[in-house]
Amino acid sequence: MSLIGQPAPDFTLPANTGETVTLSSYRGHQNVVLVFYPLDFSPVCSMQLPEYSGRQDDFAEAGAAVLGVNRDSIHAHRAWAAEYGIEVPLLSDMNLNVARQYGVAIDERGISGRAVFLIDKGGVVRFQHIEAQTGEYTVRPEAVLAKIREL
Repeated sequence: MSLIGQPAPDFTLPANTGETVTLSSYRGHQNVVLVFYPLDFSPVCSMQLPEYSGRQDDFAEAGAAVLGVNRDSIHAHRAWAAEYGIEVPLLSDMNLNVARQYGVAIDERGISGRAVFLIDKGGVVRFQHIEAQTGEYTVRPEAVLAKIREL
């Protein structure tokens, strides 16, 4: 299911930062990179999210906010972020409703797949990549930054 060219499904989720994040609140002033990932503390995720977090300044310079999304609790997110130095907000989609809206829920495993969505300032999905396997991590921050610069 491709969401490219479609309005991004809106949502409001709690974040490990203590705030509640609503996607539509970025409309009009910032692009958003949604990074869906299966589980906190898992090997590939523990590479991916720190990598995106480490490029946070580059994303900010390109006019984009990075948001990590999965089904873990905000408590797990806080512990994982502290241990791995992850500074991007990690959103808790515990019932996978948002993952379902984006077509990345793996209900039989109770997790979301690994996927990246780029949403422009107008709230429209401009890029999406859903990994074939949850253990794959092929879309690195540089590739997403290049897509943002094309907007």
